[in-house]
Amino acid sequence: MKQLLVMMCVMLLATGYVRAGEDDERVAASRATVKEFMQSLKQELQKGMQDGGPVNALGVCNMTAPGIANTYSARHGWSVGRTSLRVRNPDNAPDIWEQAVLQEFERRKHAGENPAELEYHESLEVDGKPVFRYMKAIPTAELCVVCHGSDIDPYVDARIRELYPDDQARGFKPGDIRGAFTITQPLDGGQE
Repeated sequence: MKQLLVMMCVMLLATGYVRAGEDDERVAASRATVKEFMQSLKQELQKGMQDGGPVNALGVCNMTAPGIANTYSARHGWSVGRTSLRVRNPDNAPDIWEQAVLQEFERRKHAGENPAELEYHESLEVDGKPVFRYMKAIPTAELCVVCHGSDIDPYVDARIRELYPDDQARGFKPGDIRGAFTITQPLDGGQE
């Protein structure tokens, strides 16, 4: 019985459902940063749409979104960004850990969890250094399918192909997991 209990605890730790108390502040800070990042990006995309429609909003994704991520990365000394199993920008390709978390988000969504509430975090070693990693799913909103759906306007499609020749970020429907915000915080007091 004791062995079964130990195995269950190890499994819960591995899946991220049991958290050490010290991670609470890191989770709260990560959530706050993701919320700010999401709001900043949403404002820029809405402004882009108002100023010139979807083609203009593509410029926001192409030029402004990486700058927003860099601002939050520099502000905190973390790595802050977005990733997906189907990326538009190859610079946002997931690493192995992110890929596993995104696949787990998909599994959890298919099991009935709300994509807007999916998140995961854990402390681990990367390249021999202790880090705290956090991801928050990005659900596909109705507006997202204008550029990420199956039926994309030909003019918008041409601009996507121009900016992103290796685009994989198509075919999404509202409610799908479009990707995730991802944060890596160094735990040794220094920056990554």
